[in-house]
Amino acid sequence: MTAQGRSFDLVCFDCDSTLSRVEGIDALARRAGVEQEVAPLTAAAMAGELALDAVYGKRLDLVRPDRAAVDWLAGLYVEQVVPGAVETVEALHGAGKDVHIVSGGLRQAILPLAARLGIPFENIHAVDVVFGDEDTYADFDRTSPLARPGGKAEICRVLRSAGKSVALVGDGATDIEAREAGAYIVGFGGVVVRDTVKSGADIFFPGPSLTAVLDALL
Repeated sequence: MTAQGRSFDLVCFDCDSTLSRVEGIDALARRAGVEQEVAPLTAAAMAGELALDAVYGKRLDLVRPDRAAVDWLAGLYVEQVVPGAVETVEALHGAGKDVHIVSGGLRQAILPLAARLGIPFENIHAVDVVFGDEDTYADFDRTSPLARPGGKAEICRVLRSAGKSVALVGDGATDIEAREAGAYIVGFGGVVVRDTVKSGADIFFPGPSLTAVLDALL
């Protein structure tokens, strides 16, 4: 049972600034020399000040990450894994919970982190990047719900369709939107604390270790 007297069949985690200390698009922007243009867009979207679809494509057009950049980010995600993330996922799996990652990040960059955490690839919900000739950046999956507002709510709604209860752990405004789908929102501030999340989550943990969220999930 959780601290709120509930139990959950599925536990979903955001990736950036939740499972890893990295904010992926900002790290790619820094690598490409366009951080000053990209970081304010990310901050505004995560605070709920700008709609996600107003910044998603714009940021990628500025960064244009090729396959080498995405592979570099994948390594950074693993290197900068949040303290307690491995132990948290292990505890949830040990308790019989189905663990997923639900992220607006790039799927190819998140997969190695999922492998490090022992989360099956079929449980990774993220946005595919499309590469062109010579592995250059071409586009992203514009049909993905996770590249637009309410996308995490859409994913959680599908996950709940079999009558299962869902909790979502995250740090941004896009995570709070999943409440619309009946997900229980666990705010995590171990990397960054956002007032939108502190006030909008069902329960909030400041961290620094992700293991703190187990008090609400087990």
